[in-house]
Amino acid sequence: MAIIGSLIKGLIDIRGKIVSEPEAKEAQLKVLVTLLSKAKDTAFGKQYKFEEILKAEDIPAAFAERVPYFDYHKIDKEWWSRMHEGENNVTWPGKPPYFAISSGTTGKTSKKIPVTEDMIEAIRTTGIKQVGALTNFDLPSDFFEKEIMMLGSSTDLQVEGDHEEGEISGISASNIPSWFRSYYKPGEEISQIENWDERVQKIAENAKSWDIGALSGIPSWIELMLKKVIEYHEVKNIHEIWPNLMVYTTGGVAFEPYEKSFNSLLAHPITVIDTYLASEGFLAYQQRPGTNAMKLVLDNGIYFEFVPFQADYVNEDGSITDDAPVISISEVKEEEEYILLITTVSGAWRYLIGDTIKFTDVSRHEIRITGRTKFFLNVVGSQLSVNKMNDAVKELEKKFDIEIPEFTLAAVRIDGEFYHSWYLGTETKVSNEELADALDTELKDANKNYKVARSKALKGVIVKTISPDLFYEWNAANKKKGGQVKMEKVMNEEKFAEWESFIESQLS
Repeated sequence: MAIIGSLIKGLIDIRGKIVSEPEAKEAQLKVLVTLLSKAKDTAFGKQYKFEEILKAEDIPAAFAERVPYFDYHKIDKEWWSRMHEGENNVTWPGKPPYFAISSGTTGKTSKKIPVTEDMIEAIRTTGIKQVGALTNFDLPSDFFEKEIMMLGSSTDLQVEGDHEEGEISGISASNIPSWFRSYYKPGEEISQIENWDERVQKIAENAKSWDIGALSGIPSWIELMLKKVIEYHEVKNIHEIWPNLMVYTTGGVAFEPYEKSFNSLLAHPITVIDTYLASEGFLAYQQRPGTNAMKLVLDNGIYFEFVPFQADYVNEDGSITDDAPVISISEVKEEEEYILLITTVSGAWRYLIGDTIKFTDVSRHEIRITGRTKFFLNVVGSQLSVNKMNDAVKELEKKFDIEIPEFTLAAVRIDGEFYHSWYLGTETKVSNEELADALDTELKDANKNYKVARSKALKGVIVKTISPDLFYEWNAANKKKGGQVKMEKVMNEEKFAEWESFIESQLS
């Protein structure tokens, strides 16, 4: 019997029974008041008169009325850039010890997002909440004695003046509690290797010496790592190396497009748990089995607001209009899509994180990420969100019994007419024309706006199939491999032309 595992599981279970769930509206008001109080003497707090907001009868309404929306470019230009010039107390007291480098899913220019000590503590606290929720998944006691493979960015952070820089997964891993380090793999030495291929090679070489019970990381890079380990040891599946692998904690992107190809690497199904850890904070985690939704963390350093996801409120660059309405956690409705705004203990204020979400269960405050505002394809009124694209691709997998872990598309003009041009990452003998017809049919059935567009200005669908590896090589050429890097699902015409030139060069 796994005595230590039983003790750990028992302690977690006891903690889960003692800690009660906060009432959402009350918890969020408390978070907002704490944020405003702590930042009232910063340059940002003084400009937007936080002292006066705190005296208002309706603090959330006064906050929404006085403080404008910020996307990354606006807040960085007006505020965060001042920190790089040595200024203190800009949007949060003091100076952040870290900046999270995020290449995101668009462009070559990296974002630098402040990560304060308060945010590190908030991420750690939510991590403990997530660990506590594991008792809901009916895992055996000996699972809690197994090692955890956290495949993120390098923990070898770059020192830049008075702070360090790296991706959020690297910052988080470099701040793991001392008691957890014996469970953490690939360990400090390997995790500091910057080059992705070298790091994965070391993981493969050491894999048999570890007893991995859980994986954590972005699906595309976890898949590549597992394939490398399988190939290196010349086995059929990863359970021949890690027989006690039971859990995969995913995040960063929707898992569904990767589900079929991921499962092909296993000897048997494992528990998949979704998380929402962004460069800006740990926003949500899956709390229970029987769902693929995540519970928003309402009492830990992040204040949430929601903009209805409608075409009239979204600018072409993915930002939102100044007159876009906003609602609170107590006003949201199930199955309606919202653009997410966050205010955090890292000094992000009414910040457009770029994700769209929907509530699958309002009473539990459970959400699913449905896409990105920049990936909202609305050329000629098609109004396609990423979740509709993912659903259609998943139907193709079922219909033709194929795997399509990656895709990207753009609205392109051919002889003056608009078409949706898709690249599907898949190995199949199904013809491009047959895939295009099936994809078009699925999207018409799932989206009435798309169906209307197809009867008018959107003339057709073009599909080209390529190796999934080419998507990873594109990321390597434009950003890098591994870490938080994600593939853009929708490109503008200019970026798509670069993509097509890249693919042609790789295939020639």
